[in-house]
Amino acid sequence: MGSITKTFTAVLTLRLVDDGLVALTDPVAQHLPELTDKLPGVRVSELLTHGAGLPAETDGTWWERSHGRTWDELQSSIRPLHRPGRRFHYSNVGFAIAGELVGRLRKSTWWDSLQQEVLQPLGLRETTYAPTDAAAPGLAVHPYADLLHEEPATETLAMAPAGQLWSTVHDLAAFAKFLAYGDERVLSDELRREMQIPALINDDPGSAYTRAYGFGLDIINSGGQRFIGHGGSMPGHQSTLKIDPGTGDGVVELVNSTAGLALDTIGLVRELREHVPQIASAWTADAPAPEALDIVGTWFWGPRPHVLTVEGTHLRLAPVSGGRGSRFASDAAGGWVGLDEYFAGERLTVHRDGRGGAPYLDLGSFRFTRTPYDPAGDIPGGAGTGWR
Repeated sequence: MGSITKTFTAVLTLRLVDDGLVALTDPVAQHLPELTDKLPGVRVSELLTHGAGLPAETDGTWWERSHGRTWDELQSSIRPLHRPGRRFHYSNVGFAIAGELVGRLRKSTWWDSLQQEVLQPLGLRETTYAPTDAAAPGLAVHPYADLLHEEPATETLAMAPAGQLWSTVHDLAAFAKFLAYGDERVLSDELRREMQIPALINDDPGSAYTRAYGFGLDIINSGGQRFIGHGGSMPGHQSTLKIDPGTGDGVVELVNSTAGLALDTIGLVRELREHVPQIASAWTADAPAPEALDIVGTWFWGPRPHVLTVEGTHLRLAPVSGGRGSRFASDAAGGWVGLDEYFAGERLTVHRDGRGGAPYLDLGSFRFTRTPYDPAGDIPGGAGTGWR
Protein backbone atom coordinates (compact mmCIF):
# COMPACT_ATOMS: atom_id res chain seq x y z
CA MET A 1 0.00 0.00 0.00
CA GLY A 2 3.02 2.32 0.20
CA SER A 3 2.25 5.67 1.77
CA ILE A 4 -1.23 4.72 2.97
CA THR A 5 0.96 3.34 5.76
CA LYS A 6 1.29 6.97 6.92
CA THR A 7 -2.39 7.09 7.87
CA PHE A 8 -1.90 4.04 10.10
CA THR A 9 1.15 5.71 11.67
CA ALA A 10 -0.88 8.86 12.30
CA VAL A 11 -3.55 6.82 14.12
CA LEU A 12 -0.86 5.23 16.31
CA THR A 13 0.62 8.65 17.12
CA LEU A 14 -2.79 10.08 18.01
CA ARG A 15 -3.38 7.10 20.29
CA LEU A 16 -0.41 8.38 22.30
CA VAL A 17 -2.36 11.62 22.71
CA ASP A 18 -5.49 9.73 23.78
CA ASP A 19 -3.44 7.89 26.39
CA GLY A 20 -1.80 11.03 27.74
CA LEU A 21 1.72 10.00 26.73
CA VAL A 22 2.27 12.97 24.45
CA ALA A 23 0.61 16.24 23.47
CA LEU A 24 0.33 17.40 19.88
CA THR A 25 2.02 20.65 20.92
CA ASP A 26 5.01 18.88 22.50
CA PRO A 27 8.40 19.49 20.89
CA VAL A 28 9.49 16.25 19.22
CA ALA A 29 12.87 16.48 20.96
CA GLN A 30 11.14 16.36 24.35
CA HIS A 31 10.54 12.67 23.68
CA LEU A 32 13.43 11.96 21.27
CA PRO A 33 16.28 13.92 22.90
CA GLU A 34 18.82 12.91 20.25
CA LEU A 35 16.92 15.28 17.91
CA THR A 36 17.30 18.36 20.14
CA ASP A 37 19.80 20.06 17.82
CA LYS A 38 18.29 18.68 14.61
CA LEU A 39 14.63 19.69 15.08
CA PRO A 40 14.48 22.89 17.15
CA GLY A 41 10.88 23.99 17.53
CA VAL A 42 9.27 21.11 15.61
CA ARG A 43 6.08 19.88 17.29
CA VAL A 44 4.56 16.42 17.21
CA SER A 45 1.56 17.69 15.24
CA GLU A 46 3.85 18.96 12.47
CA LEU A 47 5.22 15.48 11.82
CA LEU A 48 1.67 14.34 11.00
CA THR A 49 0.79 17.27 8.72
CA HIS A 50 4.00 17.38 6.64
CA GLY A 51 4.59 20.74 8.27
CA ALA A 52 7.87 20.00 10.06
CA GLY A 53 9.99 21.37 7.20
CA LEU A 54 11.89 18.09 6.85
CA PRO A 55 13.36 16.59 3.65
CA ALA A 56 11.03 14.60 1.43
CA GLU A 57 13.46 11.69 1.11
CA THR A 58 16.51 10.27 2.85
CA ASP A 59 20.13 10.96 2.07
CA GLY A 60 22.06 8.37 0.11
CA THR A 61 20.47 5.63 -1.98
CA TRP A 62 16.77 5.56 -2.87
CA TRP A 63 15.28 4.17 0.34
CA GLU A 64 12.28 2.48 -1.31
CA ARG A 65 14.49 0.28 -3.47
CA SER A 66 17.43 -0.47 -1.19
CA HIS A 67 17.96 -2.21 2.14
CA GLY A 68 16.65 -0.11 4.97
CA ARG A 69 18.44 2.19 7.40
CA THR A 70 18.44 1.79 11.16
CA TRP A 71 17.28 4.68 13.31
CA ASP A 72 20.90 5.66 13.97
CA GLU A 73 21.69 5.54 10.25
CA LEU A 74 18.68 7.74 9.49
CA GLN A 75 19.98 10.60 11.64
CA SER A 76 21.93 12.26 8.83
CA SER A 77 18.67 12.71 6.87
CA ILE A 78 16.96 14.58 9.71
CA ARG A 79 17.48 18.30 9.22
CA PRO A 80 15.26 21.34 8.61
CA LEU A 81 14.72 22.63 5.09
CA HIS A 82 11.87 25.03 5.94
CA ARG A 83 10.57 26.85 8.99
CA PRO A 84 8.23 24.51 10.92
CA GLY A 85 4.51 25.07 10.53
CA ARG A 86 4.72 27.45 7.57
CA ARG A 87 4.32 25.25 4.51
CA PHE A 88 3.24 21.82 3.33
CA HIS A 89 6.34 19.88 2.32
CA TYR A 90 5.69 16.15 1.97
CA SER A 91 8.20 14.24 4.09
CA ASN A 92 8.69 10.51 4.33
CA VAL A 93 11.37 11.24 6.92
CA GLY A 94 8.81 12.97 9.15
CA PHE A 95 6.66 9.84 9.37
CA ALA A 96 9.73 7.71 10.13
CA ILE A 97 10.26 9.99 13.13
CA ALA A 98 6.61 9.59 14.14
CA GLY A 99 7.04 5.82 14.03
CA GLU A 100 10.14 6.02 16.22
CA LEU A 101 8.18 8.19 18.66
CA VAL A 102 5.48 5.52 18.89
CA GLY A 103 7.98 2.74 19.55
CA ARG A 104 9.92 4.77 22.11
CA LEU A 105 6.89 5.81 24.17
CA ARG A 106 5.24 2.39 23.97
CA LYS A 107 8.53 0.68 24.88
CA SER A 108 7.89 -1.58 21.91
CA THR A 109 8.26 -1.32 18.14
CA TRP A 110 6.13 0.55 15.64
CA TRP A 111 5.04 -2.73 14.02
CA ASP A 112 4.17 -4.50 17.29
CA SER A 113 2.20 -1.46 18.42
CA LEU A 114 0.35 -1.33 15.10
CA GLN A 115 -0.64 -4.98 15.34
CA GLN A 116 -1.91 -4.74 18.90
CA GLU A 117 -3.55 -1.33 18.80
CA VAL A 118 -5.01 -1.05 15.28
CA LEU A 119 -4.86 -4.17 13.13
CA GLN A 120 -6.20 -6.66 15.67
CA PRO A 121 -9.09 -4.50 17.00
CA LEU A 122 -10.22 -3.70 13.44
CA GLY A 123 -9.83 -7.30 12.27
CA LEU A 124 -7.29 -6.42 9.56
CA ARG A 125 -5.78 -9.90 9.27
CA GLU A 126 -4.54 -9.41 5.70
CA THR A 127 -2.41 -6.35 6.48
CA THR A 128 1.22 -7.38 6.95
CA TYR A 129 4.70 -5.98 7.33
CA ALA A 130 6.14 -7.99 4.44
CA PRO A 131 4.60 -9.61 1.35
CA THR A 132 3.00 -13.01 1.84
CA ASP A 133 3.18 -15.90 -0.62
CA ALA A 134 -0.12 -14.66 -2.08
CA ALA A 135 1.18 -11.14 -2.78
CA ALA A 136 1.12 -9.84 -6.33
CA PRO A 137 4.63 -9.30 -7.74
CA GLY A 138 5.77 -5.72 -8.15
CA LEU A 139 6.26 -4.82 -11.80
CA ALA A 140 7.56 -1.89 -13.80
CA VAL A 141 6.03 -1.44 -17.25
CA HIS A 142 8.33 -0.26 -20.04
CA PRO A 143 7.11 3.15 -21.25
CA TYR A 144 7.68 2.39 -24.96
CA ALA A 145 7.45 -1.39 -25.31
CA ASP A 146 5.29 -4.26 -24.10
CA LEU A 147 7.84 -5.35 -21.52
CA LEU A 148 7.84 -5.92 -17.76
CA HIS A 149 10.58 -5.53 -15.17
CA GLU A 150 10.37 -7.15 -11.74
CA GLU A 151 10.76 -4.79 -8.78
CA PRO A 152 12.22 -5.77 -5.40
CA ALA A 153 10.24 -5.94 -2.17
CA THR A 154 12.48 -4.23 0.37
CA GLU A 155 12.81 -4.17 4.15
CA THR A 156 12.81 -0.46 4.95
CA LEU A 157 13.56 -0.67 8.71
CA ALA A 158 13.37 2.83 10.25
CA MET A 159 11.50 4.14 7.21
CA ALA A 160 8.78 1.49 7.56
CA PRO A 161 6.24 3.85 9.21
CA ALA A 162 6.29 5.90 5.98
CA GLY A 163 5.48 3.13 3.51
CA GLN A 164 6.22 -0.49 4.44
CA LEU A 165 2.78 -2.09 4.84
CA TRP A 166 1.15 -4.64 2.53
CA SER A 167 -2.61 -5.11 2.44
CA THR A 168 -5.71 -6.05 0.46
CA VAL A 169 -8.73 -4.20 -0.86
CA HIS A 170 -10.83 -5.94 1.80
CA ASP A 171 -8.68 -4.71 4.70
CA LEU A 172 -8.29 -1.19 3.35
CA ALA A 173 -12.05 -0.95 2.87
CA ALA A 174 -12.48 -1.92 6.53
CA PHE A 175 -9.91 0.71 7.51
CA ALA A 176 -11.78 3.29 5.42
CA LYS A 177 -14.96 2.38 7.32
CA PHE A 178 -13.12 3.11 10.57
CA LEU A 179 -12.03 6.52 9.23
CA ALA A 180 -15.63 7.37 8.32
CA TYR A 181 -17.55 5.92 11.26
CA GLY A 182 -14.97 5.42 14.00
CA ASP A 183 -14.19 2.78 16.59
CA GLU A 184 -13.30 4.13 20.02
CA ARG A 185 -11.37 0.97 20.84
CA VAL A 186 -8.83 2.31 18.36
CA LEU A 187 -9.10 6.10 18.55
CA SER A 188 -11.38 8.64 20.19
CA ASP A 189 -13.95 10.16 17.86
CA GLU A 190 -12.61 13.60 18.73
CA LEU A 191 -9.13 12.84 17.40
CA ARG A 192 -10.44 10.79 14.47
CA ARG A 193 -12.43 13.82 13.35
CA GLU A 194 -9.43 16.06 13.95
CA MET A 195 -7.43 13.93 11.50
CA GLN A 196 -9.85 15.13 8.83
CA ILE A 197 -9.46 18.88 9.46
CA PRO A 198 -7.20 20.62 6.91
CA ALA A 199 -3.99 21.79 8.57
CA LEU A 200 -1.85 22.88 5.61
CA ILE A 201 -2.77 23.62 2.00
CA ASN A 202 -0.80 22.07 -0.85
CA ASP A 203 0.19 25.34 -2.51
CA ASP A 204 0.95 24.33 -6.09
CA PRO A 205 1.48 27.54 -8.12
CA GLY A 206 -0.91 27.76 -11.04
CA SER A 207 -3.35 25.24 -9.56
CA ALA A 208 -6.52 25.67 -7.52
CA TYR A 209 -6.45 24.95 -3.79
CA THR A 210 -8.05 21.51 -3.91
CA ARG A 211 -5.73 19.49 -1.67
CA ALA A 212 -4.91 19.96 1.99
CA TYR A 213 -3.40 17.66 4.58
CA GLY A 214 -4.69 16.83 8.05
CA PHE A 215 -3.15 14.32 10.43
CA GLY A 216 -1.94 11.59 8.09
CA LEU A 217 -4.74 12.21 5.61
CA ASP A 218 -5.12 13.96 2.29
CA ILE A 219 -8.23 16.14 2.27
CA ILE A 220 -9.54 16.79 -1.23
CA ASN A 221 -12.03 19.52 -2.07
CA SER A 222 -13.77 18.46 -5.27
CA GLY A 223 -16.42 20.96 -6.29
CA GLY A 224 -17.16 21.79 -2.66
CA GLN A 225 -17.39 18.12 -1.69
CA ARG A 226 -14.84 16.78 0.78
CA PHE A 227 -13.02 13.48 0.40
CA ILE A 228 -10.35 12.06 2.68
CA GLY A 229 -7.78 9.33 2.13
CA HIS A 230 -4.26 8.75 0.91
CA GLY A 231 -2.30 7.47 -2.03
CA GLY A 232 0.76 5.30 -2.04
CA SER A 233 3.51 3.85 -4.16
CA MET A 234 6.47 1.56 -3.76
CA PRO A 235 8.50 0.13 -6.64
CA GLY A 236 6.10 -2.04 -8.63
CA HIS A 237 3.00 -1.08 -6.67
CA GLN A 238 0.56 1.83 -6.42
CA SER A 239 -2.51 2.40 -4.30
CA THR A 240 -5.21 4.88 -3.44
CA LEU A 241 -7.93 5.15 -0.84
CA LYS A 242 -10.57 7.87 -1.12
CA ILE A 243 -13.73 8.15 0.97
CA ASP A 244 -16.53 10.62 1.56
CA PRO A 245 -16.56 10.72 5.38
CA GLY A 246 -20.14 11.95 5.41
CA THR A 247 -21.62 9.00 3.54
CA GLY A 248 -18.98 6.29 3.84
CA ASP A 249 -18.89 5.91 0.05
CA GLY A 250 -15.36 5.38 -1.20
CA VAL A 251 -12.88 3.60 -3.43
CA VAL A 252 -9.83 1.46 -2.74
CA GLU A 253 -7.48 0.71 -5.64
CA LEU A 254 -4.37 -1.48 -5.61
CA VAL A 255 -2.26 -2.12 -8.72
CA ASN A 256 0.99 -4.05 -9.10
CA SER A 257 2.68 -1.79 -11.60
CA THR A 258 4.26 1.63 -11.70
CA ALA A 259 2.58 2.59 -14.96
CA GLY A 260 0.24 5.02 -13.22
CA LEU A 261 -3.27 5.08 -11.79
CA ALA A 262 -5.69 5.91 -14.58
CA LEU A 263 -8.87 5.54 -12.53
CA ASP A 264 -10.72 8.71 -11.50
CA THR A 265 -11.57 7.54 -7.98
CA ILE A 266 -13.65 10.55 -6.98
CA GLY A 267 -15.50 10.38 -10.30
CA LEU A 268 -16.22 6.73 -9.56
CA VAL A 269 -17.85 7.66 -6.24
CA ARG A 270 -20.03 10.16 -8.09
CA GLU A 271 -20.99 7.46 -10.61
CA LEU A 272 -21.96 5.24 -7.70
CA ARG A 273 -24.29 7.89 -6.33
CA GLU A 274 -25.88 8.45 -9.72
CA HIS A 275 -26.61 4.80 -10.46
CA VAL A 276 -26.99 3.06 -7.09
CA PRO A 277 -30.05 3.91 -4.97
CA GLN A 278 -29.11 5.44 -1.64
CA ILE A 279 -30.73 3.85 1.39
CA ALA A 280 -31.98 6.52 3.76
CA SER A 281 -31.93 5.99 7.51
CA ALA A 282 -35.33 5.43 9.07
CA TRP A 283 -36.71 8.59 10.64
CA THR A 284 -37.39 8.47 14.36
CA ALA A 285 -38.79 11.05 16.75
CA ASP A 286 -35.86 11.87 19.04
CA ALA A 287 -36.68 13.53 22.33
CA PRO A 288 -34.39 16.57 22.65
CA ALA A 289 -32.78 17.64 25.89
CA PRO A 290 -35.48 19.39 27.99
CA GLU A 291 -33.43 22.58 28.28
CA ALA A 292 -33.20 22.79 24.48
CA LEU A 293 -36.83 22.62 23.45
CA ASP A 294 -37.86 26.04 24.74
CA ILE A 295 -35.02 27.84 22.94
CA VAL A 296 -35.68 26.58 19.42
CA GLY A 297 -37.05 28.96 16.84
CA THR A 298 -36.02 32.36 15.52
CA TRP A 299 -33.31 34.47 17.14
CA PHE A 300 -31.79 37.74 15.97
CA TRP A 301 -28.18 38.84 15.99
CA GLY A 302 -28.81 42.55 15.73
CA PRO A 303 -31.33 42.71 12.86
CA ARG A 304 -30.21 39.43 11.26
CA PRO A 305 -32.54 36.44 11.72
CA HIS A 306 -31.20 32.99 12.59
CA VAL A 307 -33.08 29.76 13.25
CA LEU A 308 -32.13 27.44 16.11
CA THR A 309 -33.24 23.82 15.70
CA VAL A 310 -32.65 20.52 17.48
CA GLU A 311 -31.00 17.65 15.57
CA GLY A 312 -30.94 14.63 17.87
CA THR A 313 -28.74 15.65 20.78
CA HIS A 314 -27.28 18.66 18.95
CA LEU A 315 -28.45 22.20 18.30
CA ARG A 316 -28.01 23.88 14.94
CA LEU A 317 -27.92 27.65 14.55
CA ALA A 318 -28.31 28.69 10.91
CA PRO A 319 -28.62 32.17 9.37
CA VAL A 320 -31.73 32.75 7.31
CA SER A 321 -29.93 34.50 4.46
CA GLY A 322 -26.17 34.15 4.62
CA GLY A 323 -23.88 34.54 7.59
CA ARG A 324 -22.36 32.49 10.36
CA GLY A 325 -23.75 29.32 11.88
CA SER A 326 -22.70 26.10 13.59
CA ARG A 327 -23.83 22.93 15.29
CA PHE A 328 -23.56 22.70 19.09
CA ALA A 329 -23.23 19.86 21.58
CA SER A 330 -24.03 20.04 25.29
CA ASP A 331 -21.15 19.93 27.75
CA ALA A 332 -20.71 18.88 31.38
CA ALA A 333 -21.13 22.47 32.60
CA GLY A 334 -24.68 22.62 31.26
CA GLY A 335 -23.87 24.83 28.30
CA TRP A 336 -23.30 24.22 24.60
CA VAL A 337 -20.06 24.15 22.58
CA GLY A 338 -19.72 24.74 18.83
CA LEU A 339 -18.73 21.73 16.75
CA ASP A 340 -17.97 23.24 13.35
CA GLU A 341 -17.92 26.24 11.04
CA TYR A 342 -17.39 29.74 12.46
CA PHE A 343 -18.27 28.95 16.07
CA ALA A 344 -16.28 25.71 16.43
CA GLY A 345 -15.13 25.49 20.06
CA GLU A 346 -17.07 28.63 21.08
CA ARG A 347 -19.53 28.52 24.00
CA LEU A 348 -23.25 29.15 23.59
CA THR A 349 -24.82 30.22 26.90
CA VAL A 350 -28.56 30.43 27.46
CA HIS A 351 -29.36 33.29 29.84
CA ARG A 352 -32.43 32.70 31.98
CA ASP A 353 -34.55 35.30 33.77
CA GLY A 354 -36.22 34.94 37.15
CA ARG A 355 -39.23 33.24 35.57
CA GLY A 356 -37.12 30.64 33.77
CA GLY A 357 -37.49 32.27 30.38
CA ALA A 358 -34.59 32.83 27.98
CA PRO A 359 -34.45 36.48 26.89
CA TYR A 360 -31.13 36.08 25.10
CA LEU A 361 -28.29 33.80 24.07
CA ASP A 362 -24.62 34.69 24.40
CA LEU A 363 -22.40 33.19 21.72
CA GLY A 364 -18.77 34.29 21.81
CA SER A 365 -19.92 37.73 23.09
CA PHE A 366 -22.61 38.00 20.37
CA ARG A 367 -26.14 38.59 21.67
CA PHE A 368 -29.03 36.71 20.09
CA THR A 369 -32.49 37.97 21.07
CA ARG A 370 -36.05 36.96 20.23
CA THR A 371 -36.71 40.26 18.46
CA PRO A 372 -34.16 42.55 16.76
CA TYR A 373 -32.19 44.47 19.41
CA ASP A 374 -34.60 43.50 22.17
CA PRO A 375 -33.70 45.66 25.23
CA ALA A 376 -34.29 42.63 27.46
CA GLY A 377 -31.27 41.05 25.82
CA ASP A 378 -28.69 43.20 27.65
CA ILE A 379 -27.45 44.53 24.31
CA PRO A 380 -23.77 45.60 24.44
CA GLY A 381 -23.70 49.37 23.97
CA GLY A 382 -27.37 49.54 24.92
CA ALA A 383 -30.52 49.60 22.82
CA GLY A 384 -30.70 53.42 22.79
CA THR A 385 -34.14 54.76 22.01
CA GLY A 386 -35.02 51.56 20.21
CA TRP A 387 -36.64 51.23 16.81
CA ARG A 388 -38.36 54.38 15.53
